[in-house]
Amino acid sequence: MKTFTISHWQKIVVALSLTTMTFTANAASAQLLKGSGASFSEPLYQRYSAEYKRETGVKFQYTAIGSGGGIRLFINQTVDFGGTTLIPTPIEKNQMKDGLLMVPTGGGSIAIVYNLEDVTFDVKLSREQLAKIFTGKISNWNQVDSRFPNKKIQVVVQSDSSGTTLTLTRYLRKITGGKIEASREPNWGFQVFAALPQDSAVAGEVRRIDGAIGYVQTNFARQNNLPTARIENRTGRYVAPTLAETEKALANIKFNDDFTTEDIDDPEDGYPLVSLSWLLFSEKYPTENLVQANKNLLIWILTKGQSFNRELEYTKIPENVAKKVIETANKELRVRP
Repeated sequence: MKTFTISHWQKIVVALSLTTMTFTANAASAQLLKGSGASFSEPLYQRYSAEYKRETGVKFQYTAIGSGGGIRLFINQTVDFGGTTLIPTPIEKNQMKDGLLMVPTGGGSIAIVYNLEDVTFDVKLSREQLAKIFTGKISNWNQVDSRFPNKKIQVVVQSDSSGTTLTLTRYLRKITGGKIEASREPNWGFQVFAALPQDSAVAGEVRRIDGAIGYVQTNFARQNNLPTARIENRTGRYVAPTLAETEKALANIKFNDDFTTEDIDDPEDGYPLVSLSWLLFSEKYPTENLVQANKNLLIWILTKGQSFNRELEYTKIPENVAKKVIETANKELRVRP
């Protein structure tokens, strides 16, 4: 287990050996890989798909259905790889008959988005206010700031088994000393305005309803032109979900031997609502073609693919972590006996 500094997040893996980077063209071109999972990472993976095809002539597909759905499809072996911001539970891992290699792909932030049609200045939410809004204890915008209109807060949440929801509720649990449940599908304890699947539906509903508030991956907020609240972090700063502040939050992240991460529920500084994304690969595949196709994709994502992360407001994976994942893949990915 190691701690990495911010400088590692701004490097690209450039020193891998040619043998590691060798692609088996015939095998890869014959194999269309399919993945499904977290909507949190969809903008990044769609960009990877376009660039990977442009560079190699090989396509892969990724469909956003939520982290829980991605894990389920991966367990059922109906996809070649799964996408998640959730770390699979021990029970889920035991159901993965061909093993599991978790491949971190980048870090991102979760924006608290809102729609206040008559408000032209930034919304700032203290830690206490954020917790009270998502437990129904603050229900009117005038309770947040006396300058805001006397308007009901319409809370919009995600309805699927969501890594984004788990990240938010873990943060709320942390800042309330455990008073709020951390869950993929929580009982919010009050009547929310709407519960919708995935970031895109939540963003669309918030944009439609005056007085609404919700949470989505920051890229979705940008795409939908939704204003984002400044959130109070542990140092008392009110921080917007920018790439620079996300990188601050993830500067000293710790990776375990299986490439999962240590507690990042309430970072020391930077934007407080952050998460990492992983792709789930099997350790065993039925054919050598599939082994090579998955390995090729994995290597590209952790090398050339990382150069696209910051354009989409995702952080990069530290160089030494990416190199270790590739070494593990070269050793562990193999044909099923």
